[in-house]
Amino acid sequence: MSFRADRARRSRDTDGRGERRDDRARDRGGERSGPGSGPRPRSLRLLTPARAGGLLGMLAAGLLLRLVLSSAVFAVERVDQPDLRWTGRDAVLAMIDVPPGTNIFGIEVAPIEARLAAIPGIASAHVSVALPGSLVVSIVEREAILAWRVGGTDYLVDRAGALFATSDPAAAAAASLPVVVDDRVASPLTLAVGVSLDPVDLDVSTRLAALTPADIGSTASHLVVQINDTDGYVIGTEPATWSAVFGFYSPSLRATDLIPGQVQLLRSLLATRESTVDRIILADARNGTYTLKPTPKPTKKP
Repeated sequence: MSFRADRARRSRDTDGRGERRDDRARDRGGERSGPGSGPRPRSLRLLTPARAGGLLGMLAAGLLLRLVLSSAVFAVERVDQPDLRWTGRDAVLAMIDVPPGTNIFGIEVAPIEARLAAIPGIASAHVSVALPGSLVVSIVEREAILAWRVGGTDYLVDRAGALFATSDPAAAAAASLPVVVDDRVASPLTLAVGVSLDPVDLDVSTRLAALTPADIGSTASHLVVQINDTDGYVIGTEPATWSAVFGFYSPSLRATDLIPGQVQLLRSLLATRESTVDRIILADARNGTYTLKPTPKPTKKP
């Protein structure tokens, strides 16, 4: 055999690195290249103690969770909620809507908090569970700053101008809330719980309702704020002795900044004539007119 033929045979049997092809194939595939060769048997992986312990732990946790969720020990037995001033207890319970006996671990508090916050008289709510079977409800109620009277209904108004509840006059008086009597024709049709006052009405009413008889130098026992379609805002006394017309306000034509000056003008007009004046019209901070009470006619002697 020539040198060149022998070299070609060696190249076919090796991969260029001096290793035989059949040896490398045997090493890669784990198989013998000879006759009768087959795959090497793989060793079985046995369940180790660590794996067995983990499996038992998972089974125990699942069983424990099932027992907790089905146990009567953790059933809701009571609902702890604060006593609210303006929002009825029944209305709160209806929004909580968790029947007695419900397992506390199955209760989702976020939907309950959302339902409670939808009540107009509630500013915010927080719900939590307490073992073994209590539902704890914390509520921040809206603060009433005045009562807005429309017909026979008193609406409670908060600082943002929201009408968040109704109240009877006795409760509003017990809370020392100033009252604004709204005699406008459209008010019974437009105002209701959940509606907000016009910002101008809120501004004017809070300014005027905060006045006391001493602020204007009056001897009256009580002041009453009214609004109607003819005169706008009016302050009167109770019992009725005189009235003062403050008028209508709007951001562009007649701003509420006039009110402090009007109050000072009213005070000066009442200083020497409160017992005789009947009606005062406060055009602005410097101009006002008034009418006097009719002079009683002398009685004729028999």
